[in-house]
Amino acid sequence: MKKILFSLTLVASLMSCQGEKTAYVDNTVLIQEYSKMKTTEAKFEKRSQALSNELDSIAAIFQQEVQEFQSNMKSMSAQGRERRQGELVQKQQMLQQRQQQKGQVLRKESDQAIDSLIAEVKKHVSNYGKEKGYAYIFGSNESANIMYAKEGLDITEDVLLVINGQEKESDSKEKESVETESTEE
Repeated sequence: MKKILFSLTLVASLMSCQGEKTAYVDNTVLIQEYSKMKTTEAKFEKRSQALSNELDSIAAIFQQEVQEFQSNMKSMSAQGRERRQGELVQKQQMLQQRQQQKGQVLRKESDQAIDSLIAEVKKHVSNYGKEKGYAYIFGSNESANIMYAKEGLDITEDVLLVINGQEKESDSKEKESVETESTEE
């Protein structure tokens, strides 16, 4: 009797699940093709390049000091050489620390921005699922969380169109409001 009751319960639960809509999105594609992600990556690439240029110019100045020291080394006293060598070593260490600190700050800001965008994408997917009546929207990535899915269940492109379209609409509305404000002044 228990086996029959269990079987009926299992069949009933499976039948109730059959009516629910499910789909999946490719998380990697969704994140990489999200327009705000592309903008953020470009912004941080620019900042990284600017930092690199700044540090390169400082390193070039330091390298010039080292070359001057090496060319004047023979005319210096032993005590003067040791003192100047110590100064240069200390300056090199300070430059390396500065480089590490600025790099860490940039990485931290980049990570925070990306985490924020990932949360936005999750919210967009959730809203999309609610609007379209999905019971579940699964996420897939390179580690193949979804090994097989029936054709037509990948809604990555549909979700991308919606969220990137919403972003374009809100961007154009922001531009319009800024233009309106500037003409009113």
